[in-house]
Amino acid sequence: MKHNDAPMAVIGRLPRYYRLLNVLLQKGCDRVSSKELSEMLGVTASQIRQDLNCFGEFGQQGYGYSVPFLYQSISEILGLSSLQKAILIGVGNLGTALLAYMDFPGKGFSFIGAFDKSPSVIGKQVGGYLVQDVDCLESFCRERRPAVAILCLPQDAAKTIVPLLVELGIDGFWNFSHYDILRDFPQVCAENVHLSDSLMTLCYQVNHRNQKGAVHNRTKGTESKNRRD
Repeated sequence: MKHNDAPMAVIGRLPRYYRLLNVLLQKGCDRVSSKELSEMLGVTASQIRQDLNCFGEFGQQGYGYSVPFLYQSISEILGLSSLQKAILIGVGNLGTALLAYMDFPGKGFSFIGAFDKSPSVIGKQVGGYLVQDVDCLESFCRERRPAVAILCLPQDAAKTIVPLLVELGIDGFWNFSHYDILRDFPQVCAENVHLSDSLMTLCYQVNHRNQKGAVHNRTKGTESKNRRD
């Protein structure tokens, strides 16, 4: 398997391929063509082949792809079996939901600790995890050496705690705050998740579609009137 530095746009599509292949495995599908993947994913067959060719030759002319082999290969490319140690900071509504429903091992992480500053949650079990006082974070990190932090914090709180986390050796962040980690710490890895951005994008799409529909209906109405006249 190649070990090229694939573009992040390609890496960003691999989880979609991985999820679909898992569905196909559950259905007992043994092989699939790039055309069939294209139809199911809404990505061109050419794009799928180009993406996979960044990492090696997975398909055979006239046969397509072995679903079990491609599924396992993408898992290895993403490093899902490495189980990086992860912690979560901020056990509010969002943090609670992640602890309750996220399959961390299935996504490549070994979850080892949850932290908050609120007495109302410290010492409680949330999603099967004990919530610890954030004041214990430094000693915990020095002992357990997590590699990744999930930040479910306001921007100002994240801006305060990230420098400490970087100093403690954490170099991966799943960042739900609006703090721009990479601006201040370009040496780390960060995936920024802005739920409000996604919702506003949906708002645009719905409004744009409705506006196009209104224009189309007005145009049809005008054409009908002209025909009558």
